[in-house]
Amino acid sequence: MSLFLVKRLITLLATLVGTSVVVFLVLEVLPGNAAQIQMGPDASPEAVAALASKLGLDQPAASRYWQWVSGLLRGDLGLSYAYGTPVGELVLERLALTVPLALLAMALTVALALAAGLYAASRHNKLGDVGIMGLTQLGIAIPNFWFAILLILLFSVHLQWFSAGGFEGWGEGVLAGLRSLLLPALSLAVVQAAILARITRSAVLEVMREDFVRTARAKGVSRRAVLWRHVLRNALIPVITVMGLQFAELLAGTIVVESVFYLPGLGRLIFQSISNRDLIVVRNCVMLLAAMVVVVNFVVDVLYAAIDPRVKPSDI
Repeated sequence: MSLFLVKRLITLLATLVGTSVVVFLVLEVLPGNAAQIQMGPDASPEAVAALASKLGLDQPAASRYWQWVSGLLRGDLGLSYAYGTPVGELVLERLALTVPLALLAMALTVALALAAGLYAASRHNKLGDVGIMGLTQLGIAIPNFWFAILLILLFSVHLQWFSAGGFEGWGEGVLAGLRSLLLPALSLAVVQAAILARITRSAVLEVMREDFVRTARAKGVSRRAVLWRHVLRNALIPVITVMGLQFAELLAGTIVVESVFYLPGLGRLIFQSISNRDLIVVRNCVMLLAAMVVVVNFVVDVLYAAIDPRVKPSDI
């Protein structure tokens, strides 16, 4: 097991290094000049050059990459070009919204997917199964931003149960904050729940064909008890794997939804920084999201080996 962890840690570090190189190079080839955008179109070339020198934009790409990576290792993310404040403070402030949004979306995803997947599997090839599978296919086809607009029209415009956008802040109370995040979380959860429900159904159906299930039923255990106590527990192995990957995807998928609901989260910060050509903020935010995805995948691999005793770490 220790060798398995060492291999996974080496893979994690190599992936992070490769990701940092890709992120830096991609942002380097983007058109535009951060100094020119800040100074305005009427600024003189001398003033633009002076600001570029102050921001370090006139240094070689290799030097700027090393400064960025060494800063990451020290916990120094630099100063935002547009805001003039430390990037770390901006990111931490926005993560206070983005992480709870992703967690709430994940909770809704798991609740909807497990209920729908179990219901469909327990009624295999019946009307309930066909109906659930049809709804999940529809859920996969619906873009998050379009479903978010539908939720706003229904619950904000017509029913007026929720605000159409904005965030009241955690200072107003946890319930008020969760209320502001409910519609965005639901719009994020629909697609992921549809995917996870189909995977749950397939996993449950596969386990239901095992001999121990037939033995339990022959001993007089009720169908509901077998489904919840025995089948679901064994079917959760592939489901947990997908759940870990989906949580990472939810973190990255908040960019569009936060813009639709006008939420001051990490996704909207990235969107605004791209518009302002604030590359240092974009670079650090994208790297943070990528690191979250890599770390979540690492944790999923470790949990997969720890949860299922039938799986040897060398097989993963």
